[in-house]
Amino acid sequence: MTQINRVSGGQIDRSATFKFKFDGKSYTGHPGDTLASALLANNVRLMGRSFKYHRPRGPLTAGSEEPNAIVELGEGARKEPNTRATTAELFDGLVANSQNRWPSLAFDAMAINDRFSNFLTAGFYYKTFMWPAAFWEKLYEPIIRKAAGLGSLSMQEDPDVYDKGFRHCDSLIVGAGPAGLMAALTAARSGQQIILADEDFAYGGRLTSETFSVDDAPALDWVKATIAELSSCPNVRLMPRTTVIGAFDHGIYGAVERITDHLRNAPAGTPRQILWRIYAKQTLLTAGATERPIAFDNNDRPGVMLAGAMRAYVNRFGAAPAKRVAIFTNNDDGHRTAADLHTKGVKIASVIDTRPDAPKSYDYEVLSGAQVVDSMGRLGLTFAEVKLADGTMRTVECGALGVSGGWNPNVHLTCHQRGRPTWNSDLAAFVPGGTLPPGMHVAGAAQGIFSTQGAMQSGAQTAADMLGIKAAPSPATEDAPVSQTPFWYVEGCSRAWLDQQNDVTVKDVKLSHQEGFRSVEHLKRYTTLGMATDQGKTSNIGGLAIMAELAGKAIPEVGTTIFRPPYTPTAIGALAGRMRGKDFHPTRLTPSHYWAKEQGAVFVEVGNWLRAQWFPRPGETHWRESVDREVRQTRASVGVCDCTTLGKIDVQGTDAAAFLNKIYCNGFAKLAVGKTRYGLMLREDGIAMDDGTAGRLAEDHFVVTTTTANAVKVYQHMEFVRQCLCPDMDVQLISTTEGWAQYAVAGPNSRKLLQKIVDPEFDISNDGFPFMACANITVCGGLRARLFRISFSGELAFEIAVPSRYGDALMRRLMAEGEEFDVTPYGTEALGVMRIEKGHAAGNELNGTTTALNLGMCRMVSKAKDSIGSKLSERDGLNTTDALMQVGIMPVDAKDKITAGGHLMAADGPVDAAHDQGYVTSAAFSPSLDSMIGLGFLKNGGTRIGEKMRLVSPVTNLTVDVEIVSHHFVDPEGDRVRA
Repeated sequence: MTQINRVSGGQIDRSATFKFKFDGKSYTGHPGDTLASALLANNVRLMGRSFKYHRPRGPLTAGSEEPNAIVELGEGARKEPNTRATTAELFDGLVANSQNRWPSLAFDAMAINDRFSNFLTAGFYYKTFMWPAAFWEKLYEPIIRKAAGLGSLSMQEDPDVYDKGFRHCDSLIVGAGPAGLMAALTAARSGQQIILADEDFAYGGRLTSETFSVDDAPALDWVKATIAELSSCPNVRLMPRTTVIGAFDHGIYGAVERITDHLRNAPAGTPRQILWRIYAKQTLLTAGATERPIAFDNNDRPGVMLAGAMRAYVNRFGAAPAKRVAIFTNNDDGHRTAADLHTKGVKIASVIDTRPDAPKSYDYEVLSGAQVVDSMGRLGLTFAEVKLADGTMRTVECGALGVSGGWNPNVHLTCHQRGRPTWNSDLAAFVPGGTLPPGMHVAGAAQGIFSTQGAMQSGAQTAADMLGIKAAPSPATEDAPVSQTPFWYVEGCSRAWLDQQNDVTVKDVKLSHQEGFRSVEHLKRYTTLGMATDQGKTSNIGGLAIMAELAGKAIPEVGTTIFRPPYTPTAIGALAGRMRGKDFHPTRLTPSHYWAKEQGAVFVEVGNWLRAQWFPRPGETHWRESVDREVRQTRASVGVCDCTTLGKIDVQGTDAAAFLNKIYCNGFAKLAVGKTRYGLMLREDGIAMDDGTAGRLAEDHFVVTTTTANAVKVYQHMEFVRQCLCPDMDVQLISTTEGWAQYAVAGPNSRKLLQKIVDPEFDISNDGFPFMACANITVCGGLRARLFRISFSGELAFEIAVPSRYGDALMRRLMAEGEEFDVTPYGTEALGVMRIEKGHAAGNELNGTTTALNLGMCRMVSKAKDSIGSKLSERDGLNTTDALMQVGIMPVDAKDKITAGGHLMAADGPVDAAHDQGYVTSAAFSPSLDSMIGLGFLKNGGTRIGEKMRLVSPVTNLTVDVEIVSHHFVDPEGDRVRA
């Protein structure tokens, strides 16, 4: 198809031609086009359908504020829904499809909704689908879900790469229009680090769409010269195709840079988009302004667009929306559009100006004091119905209608930290309020300064004031005074559209007022005004003005909603970056992982860690055979387990002991150097948070261990206490979990094995290194290490730690030196079995509901000191006479099974929640006892040792007779651990 609507000029490259497809039809365009401008050049006005009524829609704007021309780009896995045709750069081979229609854009069966608009008014979803109730799940919900949404997903994995990055600057300038460019020139000459970001692929802002001169030369020449100067400055970073999507705390701004969206074939490995986190000491917002429409009946037809957008398509893209156009305006800017289009040879049917004193023209007809009251045309505009000043009606033939109701400053980023804009009655618009994000300044049209000369001077002077320097001189250019007379909608209209994406009309706002939803927040949610993907950039102010009129108030009295990030819709892929697949949930490997893999270990995910679960040997056909062997072999001789995953936190400082005394419920202030103590950490509400050990290596140095699952949570808790509760304490924390490889060496021969690798100057005999000792040592001829004599297996045991880079070598050395003792590696299953046999609480018992009393550790809660959670642990409700107590559980018949999660019931009587006595938290087969065993909590369990009960599990249909026993199944007196 030929580009029948092309006009002369523009900034497209006519020496090259791109071929592209829209809804399966082939068209041509040029480099520099957007999809929307290329379609308009090819006389395609119909580009989409509205959300609720499926009314035909064409582009309303020429930028990111577009509510109508929303399309799907790409094919297959690279299909991208909900993309604005007005910002999508054209490239050769581009494939686009319309969305939210069936079976085709020209004939959409869902347009039947428009026939039932009287039943589908604002808030209808609050009043319908209520009866009969059974219809909701079977009928209503499936229909609604089928109709919901705009675009469609490919349902395939996204093949593109996304990335994230960090950038730092002294000043961030958002927007590269006349104000932004002048601000950047001023700031660049200061020598400070400057970032200039703009969402467009071309610099200049509105200057790219205007025909006036700057310093007696075309405005674009000044733009090119300015960009050339900025590019030569080493302290300036230019970021086109970059949308600043949000203003966050501490001077942080989110920005999405489109790297390859405009390329047909992106270089391999190049990210499609990068989400930048920009740290700026100061920010200057020069984001310009958005033109606002005027509401009248059927003002949503394809061909009806904003006058400034029409001017942009003609002047920048060389694409006229039609051969014959009309303009409907209440300000002088609409006349500028008419003049520019007339110069390009476009026929101006008439300019309809609501003002009685509208300026005249010798080139086209101006209808003063007139209003457009309706439009005609099935899939595109053909006629506009005009009410003249004397009340008579007139039909104007036109293929496009440019509408200009004035301009609204783009205040969105100023609101991202709860700031509210203020009303400027001279402009009849909201401008940035007094409460801006810290470090933010605003200039140019975003501040309400609409003349080009004023915007340039504002940008330069604001940047100079920010940096304490002299402003760069502003060139001479257009400086016409700007006057905006409010004209929001045509009186008497029945279906005049405000939010064109969500199909919100003037009538809907009136209905909201009638039904009592008069707050701006209620108006927004009742009508969905401003809740579309454009956040109401072209519709909010009109809706607020109508609500104010109905309420008999001024617009500032009604107020306004505020805007949230992101400024424009952002791909989920950009937010995720490279954090997808394995990178979304990265696997952390223990230092002995590759050695364990060589041994054929079976691995299990433990949080992010991949740990050896058991080590099968030849001839073993079931996991229980491997686990039972590991347990027996460890208890008979010696076993080694990689326990690097346990959290390790270095606590240092003169107040380290006092700090731990605050953190743990038991005492640490008097712990001797060279000793380790088991500690219980409580939440502020008195519930057990975590258990672990703290070894004192020096007067001002402790090493704290945590459970694997709670390593991060405990570290965060400790940092909170350090920074917020105890800021005056001299204490520093650092997580060293990845810094040290740590192995548990357990069993009767564990000391003999370690004596073969610990350097001889260190005495690790029972007298020289007793139970709960700790020390800095060296191993293998001088390698620094840490040794702790602690045991969670019920055997003589040690934990030895070396820097992580030596972890693999240490494991291999331990296994080689242990051959004479028949050493065995053991995994997490054997580790769990032995800790249950010994009766140690772990994650299943520290489940967020248990207290020190429940765990049998109430004596650990010191009464002689204050600690986090200690007072609330004394609440009556946590210390009842029948409180749950940790107990051991064994089946009466050793062949029976015990199931974690099963409930304990009396030997006789009902089996229901009212008679529940307790529950099982952990269960395992004990090779040491040749029986299933379990740990659990039982009401008043400490006095019920020896009682026979029933273990029931309705979920697994299990009932087992059990006996309540001590939870210390192995070595209850602790003789082995002290051997």
